[in-house]
Amino acid sequence: MPQNVKQMLAEANAAVPKLSPAEAAEKMQSPDVLIVDVRDPNEVQQTGRIKGALNVSRGMLEFRADPDSPYHNQAFSKDKTILLHCASGGRSALAGKALQEMGYTKVFNIGGFKELADAGTEVEPAT
Repeated sequence: MPQNVKQMLAEANAAVPKLSPAEAAEKMQSPDVLIVDVRDPNEVQQTGRIKGALNVSRGMLEFRADPDSPYHNQAFSKDKTILLHCASGGRSALAGKALQEMGYTKVFNIGGFKELADAGTEVEPAT
């Protein structure tokens, strides 16, 4: 059945747990966490990134996360806790649902970059 983006976001938000900045900061202390920024590279260049985050634009996420893809990034592992963020939380919700559909089980939406930075999450310049 065809869906619109509003329906897709509602499904993703229902499926992917959303963490507050404080909850995200607590999870970031663990060594088995991968922070993924799904914004486009030009957005990251303008604002910087959450310290230690891997930038994988939303359009490339499935390719980077799939071990059978020639574009796979070794940072992705189904054993890790994946914390996703974007500019406002929408793309990260959709990304989280896609990762769940690929068999990732510890996936969380940590919302938007500005919200995280304003809450004191450490930020670094884009590289």
